[in-house]
Amino acid sequence: MTGRSLDGRVAVVTGGTDGIGLAVARAFAEHGAAVLLSGRSTEKGAQAAAEVGEAARFVRADATRREEAEAVIDHALDAFGRVDVLVNNVGGSAGFARVHELADEAWRHAMTLNLDSAFWATRRVLPSMMERRHGRIINMSSVEGKQATMPAISHYVTAKHALHGFTKAVALEYGRHGVTCNALCPGAVPTGSRPSGDAAAEAAGMTREEFVAHFVDATKTGRLNTADEVAAVALLLAGEAGAGITGALWSVDGGTASW
Repeated sequence: MTGRSLDGRVAVVTGGTDGIGLAVARAFAEHGAAVLLSGRSTEKGAQAAAEVGEAARFVRADATRREEAEAVIDHALDAFGRVDVLVNNVGGSAGFARVHELADEAWRHAMTLNLDSAFWATRRVLPSMMERRHGRIINMSSVEGKQATMPAISHYVTAKHALHGFTKAVALEYGRHGVTCNALCPGAVPTGSRPSGDAAAEAAGMTREEFVAHFVDATKTGRLNTADEVAAVALLLAGEAGAGITGALWSVDGGTASW
């Protein structure tokens, strides 16, 4: 895609201080958007905003707290007067275990982090999008939202499947108000060493190397996708070229998903 497809647009990217979120923020800024990033670490947020450039701002927020998730949207509306694109990128899980050993706390946290956070931010931004009759909502899901490929992550799998239902419901309810809603479903994406990945590998009875190899072997390309490749699809959905796409679940997984 060439040109500046998001000139004059304002985007919010939750969890945008590293990994896929940061790649999405960079792509949006490079194509003309003002970008507001949120995250829990002020230090990482400052570094990310500096990396994205002058078009970026950072707001510290814990997306598992409703009032903070909503405040991110309020801040963007106050600062820019509009939100054209919302990327619900916050997600993940912890407390990995098979179902018979999974703790209530791990289950609830996964639902709050992956599903509730997207609901809170989306609910907050929709009235302004409806008023302007324009909006793009992109939910960051996973290949695990289409199929279960790994043991000990049932809470994550379930939350991402639920996120797909939410995506389709928003698409149905707001499509005739000029608002689209889609989900991206990446496979494993290398974003550096993360404790959650190590914990998930251990719970599945694998080394980190075996864990990564599992995802590589499941692809048809023989490699993991990059964060920039995921961001490229987000860029399509965020711009006018994606105006006719809604309620869709886009795999960016090297052919891993069966549908």
